[in-house]
Amino acid sequence: MDERPRGTAADPQEELAARLRGLQELSGLGVRALARDAGLSSSSLSRYLGGQTVPPWPAVVALCRLVKRDPRPLRPLWDRCSNPLPAPPKASRQVQPRPRNDLPRDVPDFTGREAPLAAVLAAVDSHRVVALDGMAGVGKTSLAVHAAHRLAEQFPDAQLYVDLHGFTEGQEPLSADSALRMLLGALDVPSERVPQEGLEQLAACWRSELAGRRAVVVLDNAVDAEQVRPLLPGAGPSVALVTSRNRLLGLDEVPPVSLDVLSPEESAELLARASGDPTGPEGRLARDPESAAEVLRLCGHLPLALRLAAARLRHRPGWTVGILAERLSQGTGEVDAALAMSVRQLDRAQARLFRMLGILPGPSFDEYVVAAVADVPVRTARIILEDLLDAHLVQQPTVGRYRLHDLVRGHARQTGAEQDAPADRERALGRMLDFYVHATAAADAALAALSPSRPPSAGRPPAELPPFADKNQALAWLVAEYENLIGVFETAAAIGADTHVCELPRFMRAYFARRCGTTHLNYLFERSLDAARRLDDPLHEAEAQSDLGFARYNAGRMAEAVAAYEAAEPRLSQVGATRGQAELAMRRGYLTWDQGYAEEPLEFFRLAGRSYEAAGCPTGAAHASASEAWALLQLGQREEAARLARGVLDIPTADPAWPPTFTARITLGVAVADDEPAQAVEHLQQALDLARSDGHMNNEAWCLNCLGVALRRMGRYDEALARHREAFALLDKLFEEHWKVRFLNGYAETCRLAGLTDEARRLYAHALAKAPELGYRHEEAQAHEGLAVLLDASDPAAAAEHREAARALVHELMPSAV
Repeated sequence: MDERPRGTAADPQEELAARLRGLQELSGLGVRALARDAGLSSSSLSRYLGGQTVPPWPAVVALCRLVKRDPRPLRPLWDRCSNPLPAPPKASRQVQPRPRNDLPRDVPDFTGREAPLAAVLAAVDSHRVVALDGMAGVGKTSLAVHAAHRLAEQFPDAQLYVDLHGFTEGQEPLSADSALRMLLGALDVPSERVPQEGLEQLAACWRSELAGRRAVVVLDNAVDAEQVRPLLPGAGPSVALVTSRNRLLGLDEVPPVSLDVLSPEESAELLARASGDPTGPEGRLARDPESAAEVLRLCGHLPLALRLAAARLRHRPGWTVGILAERLSQGTGEVDAALAMSVRQLDRAQARLFRMLGILPGPSFDEYVVAAVADVPVRTARIILEDLLDAHLVQQPTVGRYRLHDLVRGHARQTGAEQDAPADRERALGRMLDFYVHATAAADAALAALSPSRPPSAGRPPAELPPFADKNQALAWLVAEYENLIGVFETAAAIGADTHVCELPRFMRAYFARRCGTTHLNYLFERSLDAARRLDDPLHEAEAQSDLGFARYNAGRMAEAVAAYEAAEPRLSQVGATRGQAELAMRRGYLTWDQGYAEEPLEFFRLAGRSYEAAGCPTGAAHASASEAWALLQLGQREEAARLARGVLDIPTADPAWPPTFTARITLGVAVADDEPAQAVEHLQQALDLARSDGHMNNEAWCLNCLGVALRRMGRYDEALARHREAFALLDKLFEEHWKVRFLNGYAETCRLAGLTDEARRLYAHALAKAPELGYRHEEAQAHEGLAVLLDASDPAAAAEHREAARALVHELMPSAV
């Protein structure tokens, strides 16, 4: 397994296929026997061995185990060639995010369409936007995606795709607001740039972001012009390709390209290519041209129907074209006939699982949720999905994820409603809701950004959950499943599954903390609180009040946050929820600190620490201790802050960027700057490296500012100023005014001591203007004091006024300090 087969090409996918062929040689088995023993379909194994498809990792493991070889040496090669969806950012703020490519795979047998493709490319060149329209199944999406792949090299900054669900059965069309938030998230636009409310503001933000990029955007399955108009690019080079079953008459400025069915010649070519029929007189199609023409007629020359029919012919070598035509003739419409024929060829287990796919809420899914809904092992779900892929009943846009064409989804829903008992479908729906709550809880636990949540109580956990080896895998799953999770939430609310409605948003808090969906988080927790009240469950209601308060706090709605926290506190005490009380105390500590108080936050952090310890939650206690240490440092109690920080750093953790240790390292670096300068710089540089590797620009700016403060206290003013300026350059990218206010006084003090009096005065004045506006009264007091020191020599009267203002604020915030 460690040696590379001779003659293997440099392409990783070809190399992996060669390695797999080596395993087959070791087994001494033919393809059918090897597939049977490995639990794979023979057609899928043929594609893996031939290099046409990258196998799922479990399939590689199964093949290796059959010949008693260690699969682990193959994992790096598999990772290189599997080409999953671009990894989502480790945080919402990456310094240099990789270009996003969300395009579905280009169909390998794309046939004909030379004139429409030329028209699409010409329209993009002249107008930068084009609208493709045509009947269902005519190939609009295939053409748009094919054109987008052709354009990708000219538009390297991003290749985005969003399904607007204009005609998806059982699903409401995606609102322009939601689509814009998804697209801005795909561009990794920090939430601080994304307007919280207002469609016009969101659309303006989207156009502004595209103006500086060369991106191609596919807006698929639009319901009408009103849905699309806010999503179109404005000034700049980016382009958009829109598809719809309707002619988008309201977009007068957008040139249309209308698709008709394929020509007879194109249809025949597609049927031959998709079925694998050889050219020339020996092929089945050529031997029976009348039946072949009948197949084309019965498929209505529609690409979707032709591919479905061709898949039957490809996988039925004993069939004649006449048999195919006979089976097709048993349907009613072109696509319906092809779908019905394909479904009739499935065995009982395959047909049942196919019908269950109609229950799924979103555009794409993985094998784990399919296994849960169908109540089968994941291995079985994987094998059947591969069979459905062979039959063209499902698509595989990326390795490990599947999707359904709208018409196929509708057929699955219809046949499920006709053939499955209502009780069976209800149980399947319940298993889906249970799966998503428990899988989201597992992903939330892997993120470890907050203190651990209470385990879910909704439903029953599925037999198998997706594996989350680390926080990056967990975040990748949450990003891929986000639209499904929102669909599950709405489904649960619609059918009255109130426990699921209460719990699902709780396990998305860490995800939202990284993706910064403040508006949507408030909406979800408002609904959760309503559901908790319907349940008449004091614990759920208390947790929902606390969560809603935290969502309000993150949205800057301080008074509403206070009200929610005050409503949560007695309920948590009533039910004896020690961990919930600890979490609430932490949240109240953050809020009172931002309001400018000093003694109250310390009391809340200490209360949180005691409560977490009483609840047997050491990770939560570490969060509380790290927060207390940072607050003490701001109050000038450096020795106590250093002691607490060292205690947190002594806690073993597998993640060096774990938030408590990260906070403790920064705190310790600043605290020991006077006495142990080398150690201080080492701690702060380590924290800075961690922030950069984690891709979190806010944390990076925090580290840079603290490094500037520490270097200033060492007398290294030039280095300190450089670090402050780096920090503010990052914050300028993020429009982080509230973070700037936290850093302005430290930066100004460095400027003052470095002899940059005018710059120091400007920074202090900026802090004094912004701090009251944001409610940061402690920063306001510090700005007054800084200006007093600056003005002592030149304007004693003004200095005295600033000093008196500072004293008044300090007395209000910390009566015992004055």
